[in-house]
Amino acid sequence: MILDKKLIVIMPAYNAEKTIRDTYFELPHEYVDEVILVDDASNDDTVKIAMELGITTIVHLENIGYGGNQKTCYMAALKRGADIVVMLHPDYQYSPRLVTAMASMIASGHYDIVLGSRILGGMALKGGMPFYKYMANRFLTLIDNIVLGVKLSEYHTGFRAYTREVLEVLPLNENSDDFVFDNEILVQAVYFKFKTGELSCPTKYFKEASTINFRRSLKYGFQVLHTILKYVFHRSSLKKYALFSPEGLKLKNK
Repeated sequence: MILDKKLIVIMPAYNAEKTIRDTYFELPHEYVDEVILVDDASNDDTVKIAMELGITTIVHLENIGYGGNQKTCYMAALKRGADIVVMLHPDYQYSPRLVTAMASMIASGHYDIVLGSRILGGMALKGGMPFYKYMANRFLTLIDNIVLGVKLSEYHTGFRAYTREVLEVLPLNENSDDFVFDNEILVQAVYFKFKTGELSCPTKYFKEASTINFRRSLKYGFQVLHTILKYVFHRSSLKKYALFSPEGLKLKNK
């Protein structure tokens, strides 16, 4: 609990057997009420290890994608009464010790969403982020900021905290089941006028950390630009998208 708010950490997992223990043990368990892991049809011992650690574990029998995994994660967290939900990848790329700081920024009432930014502090490249990914991150973030009229250091981090209200209000079921889900939810947040804050987060790139290859990164980049175009068209009424509609499909949390 943080300021009487129930804190649940969710972990969208795929083949994380080598890193899940380190990630779990570094969590601030004195504040975290529950950890939920959703395994997206891993072919290693991720599920076995998660259950040994006492983590609430949900298993997808078929791989439905990173975005689809998150939808299951958030639905489960809402059903279990979360007031604050922090998404932390179990690949040990982000620092679990910052969960408390991120959740506290939410609990303060100042922010609806908090991002753990790899760009703030200038540590991304030192942490091993490939140069082409760094440059793509900076370019896509610049486009997002210009079009959306906000100023974030990055839109592509996988370390995030949300209020319950964000997850209940945004039509997340209209979002992609692919990696672009992360970008879509932030563009939606701007459209629905939620407040987003950031804190600096060190990152580590190593063999066991999950990452997408150049081809998938290129696809992701085009999907991000497509999402921005949808936002522009919707705002200008040239074309309407359920992605930004209050009547869009919500997560079923009851």
